[in-house]
Amino acid sequence: MSADDTEQLPAPAGLDEVKGWFFAADQLLFDWLLTRQKGLAEAGDLLEVGAYMGKSAIFTGSYLRPGERFTVCDLFDGPADDSANDAEMAKSYSTLTRRAFEANYLSFHDELPTVLQGLSSMVPGRVADGSCRFVHVDASHLYEHVHADIATARAVLKPYGVVVLDDFRAEHCPGVAAAAWQAVTSGGLHVLCITGTKLYGTWGDPTALRAELAAWLATRKDLWHGEESVAGEPLIRISGKKAQLPPQPVSRHPAPPRTTTARTPGPATTPRSRPPLHRFAANVLPPFLAKAAASARRRG
Repeated sequence: MSADDTEQLPAPAGLDEVKGWFFAADQLLFDWLLTRQKGLAEAGDLLEVGAYMGKSAIFTGSYLRPGERFTVCDLFDGPADDSANDAEMAKSYSTLTRRAFEANYLSFHDELPTVLQGLSSMVPGRVADGSCRFVHVDASHLYEHVHADIATARAVLKPYGVVVLDDFRAEHCPGVAAAAWQAVTSGGLHVLCITGTKLYGTWGDPTALRAELAAWLATRKDLWHGEESVAGEPLIRISGKKAQLPPQPVSRHPAPPRTTTARTPGPATTPRSRPPLHRFAANVLPPFLAKAAASARRRG
């Protein structure tokens, strides 16, 4: 019997059942940024480089508009043709399969995005320069690959486009940190904000975006934020420990209704009455003598 015959594909009833890491604060920021683009009629395609099981892709795909294209690139369970990347994949993503990604995505959407299975280096040949309004990079953690992915993001983004870089603060991903901050200090990337896991930036004019983001954050009681200067530019730090999830994509596999078991009432119990002498002591004797009498009964 083949592996395909025994494979149990996922059927998530909600986004929280899809494997992966996509925290509430980042979901709120994705929602705000993508909704803002819609309100300003900023058209463009969407791109995600590195999808894992599709959690963030499912969320992002909800903001796709008619005439736009959503492209997802991932190795899935294919070889990386790179010994270092192969080792990383085997260590971190041993359960990753394209079939599972597709099953997850189709649990929330009618159609799959354009799926590129392979190294992220294939994106420039498949996604046109200047075509995207939003790019999420969450692929290889190796410096050389992240550096190239950031260059690709810059090429495919429109002037008002936004890039999101994942894992730039993770202790096991120094290559991501190096490539991300290099893009800031010498690559023209303007940081809008950072969360515990992601950096949000643009190569366009960040002035309006920063001001509107700060105004929106001021209304959020569930998000802490603070502003500081980094590399000569303002940067907003966000903590989302209390963040409330935005509206979630709706699955076609609703969770079964909860069943409650009725409790059978037990026999009524009659409160234990005090012995007559105990009642007399409690009602007649002074408090200190009543306590002494009670102690004597317990010792006896």
